[in-house]
Amino acid sequence: MLGQMMQGNLLISSLIDHAGRYHTSTEIASVEMDGSVSRSNWGEVQRNSKRLASALTKMGLKTSARCATIAWNNRRHLEIYFGVSSAQFVCHTINPRLFPEQLVYIVNHAEDEVLFIDATFLPLAAALKDKMPTLKAIILMGPRDEAALESVPELQFYDEFIETGDENFVWPDFDENTASSLCYTSGTTGNPKGVLFSHRSTMLHSFAAALPDCIGFSARNIVLPVVPMFHVNAWGTPYAAAMVGCQLVLPGPGLDGSSLLKLIDAEQVDIALGVPTIWQGLLMAAKDSGSTLSSLKRTVVGGSACPPSMIDTFRDDYGVDLIHAWGMTEMSPLGTSNQPLAKHAMLPIEAQRKLRENQGRPPYGIELKIVDENGKDLPCDDVAQGDLLVRGPWVLSGYFKPERDDELRDGWFDTGDVARIDADGYMTICDRSKDIIKSGGEWISSVELENIAVAHPDLLEAAVIGAAHPKWDERPVLVAVKAEGCDPKPDDLIAFFDGKIASWQKPDAVVFTDALPRNATGKVLKRNLRDEFGQVLMG
Repeated sequence: MLGQMMQGNLLISSLIDHAGRYHTSTEIASVEMDGSVSRSNWGEVQRNSKRLASALTKMGLKTSARCATIAWNNRRHLEIYFGVSSAQFVCHTINPRLFPEQLVYIVNHAEDEVLFIDATFLPLAAALKDKMPTLKAIILMGPRDEAALESVPELQFYDEFIETGDENFVWPDFDENTASSLCYTSGTTGNPKGVLFSHRSTMLHSFAAALPDCIGFSARNIVLPVVPMFHVNAWGTPYAAAMVGCQLVLPGPGLDGSSLLKLIDAEQVDIALGVPTIWQGLLMAAKDSGSTLSSLKRTVVGGSACPPSMIDTFRDDYGVDLIHAWGMTEMSPLGTSNQPLAKHAMLPIEAQRKLRENQGRPPYGIELKIVDENGKDLPCDDVAQGDLLVRGPWVLSGYFKPERDDELRDGWFDTGDVARIDADGYMTICDRSKDIIKSGGEWISSVELENIAVAHPDLLEAAVIGAAHPKWDERPVLVAVKAEGCDPKPDDLIAFFDGKIASWQKPDAVVFTDALPRNATGKVLKRNLRDEFGQVLMG
């Protein structure tokens, strides 16, 4: 017997139609390229999305044609998110921080036919367009700009382009498993790999993101996604925001601490999402200016492990609840979020605070497990460490146009992380599998050491690597960036670990550097650090 309920495909077009109808006047604030703030609303975003979809269809694009973006978080980018996918094309967001060779590879591998760009990236488009033979149009996201036209001949302009479209465009209906969007990994080894999301996976991910035990969006919130729309769909925020009809504040190109601080205070943002380096800059700006961040209630931190000291600062100095989240491109990206259980209210306050330091537990739809080197399941006792595997309806089953077969492990995706999990499902990332330090047969977490190190007031940044050792195979070495005006001594920094970890886990040495090398998504390139400092203990 089947249930007698209506049927309908889970499509991204339903999100923008919902927001446009039931949250028509809810504001979208967008920082423009000149620093000014333009104001729109969900109703206008819906109309412009339809105009865009209609104009692209008139171009003669075929179903699933890839339309790329190299752009900041702004109103036009939001319209592209919905207009492209809802018209049954694929929205391909590209990280502008990649090397030019990687950008060319990605565009050609995806066979992009349309490229939308912000003015910042005009020189990039001018330099690379002849190396991208599949492109049929490059569209500047703004009004007509004659100077831009001189640098990129045949350039089109977004505001003029959508005027050729029909705001009464009827969204097509199609299978919910149809591809909706495409994002490439940062390519730390080899070429970047494409992750192809579906309408169904995006919709299910949005439901999960909006849950109170995940991110917890609602129509009562004013949300600032600092996490970029050019990487992993801004953690799904545009879609979840449309689902619940919250206000959005889109920061444009100004992602420094001072610019974000002014925006949060001016727009009364109460939820903000970003990576630890972003919030480090915000906290420094707030301290310098005397701002109390009075409107901000929650920050969501992902991308890399958040130092406990940052959690403490947000909570104790500003009354802001910092929520640890974890995921990856291959997971759309949300995998876990650190929200407490009812029973945790009975714990001593310090135990409650300690609990908030891990990466959290999965929402419905995501399963986690850890396995040993032989693939055997390990217990969830918060002690055993193993390779972290995941599965779920918004986890990839294979890469887009793979160069080799990328098999799942018995239906599970191998994250490349080493983790432990407790009985309630709270997961702690111990390290990347390639970064964990194996010293004399014992594992040492570089993440744990880094979290301790960055709490030192004389350090701006820190990373820990495993360096070759004549007796123990590997020993930890602290690579540190000094805070401005500070000159800490190596012995003092090593002593800072006393009482916080076992003595045998402390770094053997400290080396200083001017800056930590990072990839296009902001992650520290420990491979580069190992190449430079991996032999410092060998005499």
